[in-house]
Order: sequence, then structure tokens, then C-alpha cells
Amino acid sequence: MGGGNSGTGRREVVLGQFDHAGEVARVRLAGLGDEEYRGEPVPGRWSVRRREEAVTPRAYGPGQWVLGLGAPDIPASEYAEVARQAASGTTAARIADDWSVGVERVEEVLAGAAPAVTGPAPVTTIAWRLGHPHSCRAGAWEWAFGERRRDPRRMVDFSPHAAPALDRFRETVGRWRAGVASVADEQLDTVGFSRYPYGSHSGDGFVDVPAGADLQFIHHMAEIALLRDLWRARG
Repeated sequence: MGGGNSGTGRREVVLGQFDHAGEVARVRLAGLGDEEYRGEPVPGRWSVRRREEAVTPRAYGPGQWVLGLGAPDIPASEYAEVARQAASGTTAARIADDWSVGVERVEEVLAGAAPAVTGPAPVTTIAWRLGHPHSCRAGAWEWAFGERRRDPRRMVDFSPHAAPALDRFRETVGRWRAGVASVADEQLDTVGFSRYPYGSHSGDGFVDVPAGADLQFIHHMAEIALLRDLWRARG
């Protein structure tokens, strides 16, 4: 999922971290089959499903198979990120637009008046944990290195089968890595280099974008590894 890398600059550190995580992921994803890929640790969880069988209100994707996404809200786990966005100058209206919620909800979070817990985090399948960073990386590439016009939620044709899903995922993250590797040092500090329409990309220096993508990739792959351990031990 990555390539060779050397050096100690910021770009090299980000790429080196991604390459290391990618090699670990390659080993842990080896042998993934369809049954395990879509296996549900508990029934009715977020996954890749046929459009007519979606169990979440905002499932997305351009084809027959869509990725589950819940009702618009700001989960408690993201309150710190909302505070960071506001501290960096992002308006409450822009944050509300990112999360598809009202400005009042953002103001409630920023004022500390929101409930400490908004509900349990959803249990997700390996298919979902692979599909979510796939669509995020496809969209991030489009809005940093592509034409900056396509809807990120219509760029990935999700698959119910593990092998094509993995092949497409590797292709997408490889293209993302090549794009990051091509960025000049001075561009790493450019605010708005990425115009990704979800999240805070357009207000961040670009170096924060691949650094954040690394964190997302690592935590999704760690969750997949745990799901694979549980699957292997389920008997």
C-alpha cells in the first residue's frame, strides 16, 4: 500500500508512518474472504449492503451496494475536534454544514452544554471499516490533486466481495500516497491546498491533512485486525 521512503522532513515522516502502517495492514488483511469481510459481530450492524437493504438513514455510494452512515449528529468522540476547528477560526455555520446539523447543535457542543454521551458507537463490519477510509481517501485525492468537483460519496463503487474491495482500496491509497509524495515542502503549509468538502481540510495547512489521514488509516486497520482475531476465535 506504500512505497520506499527515506529522509527526516515532515512529508517523509508522514509517508514513513503511512508505509509502516500499510505493511502491517497488508499482513493482517492476507487471506480475507467474503464471509469474514461481511460477517456481522452482532446483527444489523453498519456494513456494505444492497441499497434496498440499508439499515442506516444516510447510506451512500453510486451503485447497488452502499456504505452505512447514521443520522446527522456530532458524536461525543468528536467534540474535541469541533472545539479545535472553532479555535482555528472555522465558523459555527461551516462546522454545522460539515456535520449536517444545525448551528444550535454546534453552539451547544462548544458551550459544553451537550450531553457527555450521545449514544453508543455503532458496531461495524470489516467491509465498513475498509469502505469508509476508501471513500475518504478517494475524496481527499480528488479535492487535493484532482479536479476538485466530484462528490466524495459517489466516487467509490463498494463491493460485497473482499478481493475486489481490497484491490480497489490499495489502488486508491497508492494514488493518495503518490500525490502526497509529490507535494513541495512549501506547499505543506498552504491553507486550502485541499478543498475536501467534509471536515476542516480547507482551513488546515496541508501537512495536517495526510497526518490526519494516517491516524484514520491506523485506527481503521487496528479495528479490522481485532475483528479478524474475533472471527478466528469465534468457535
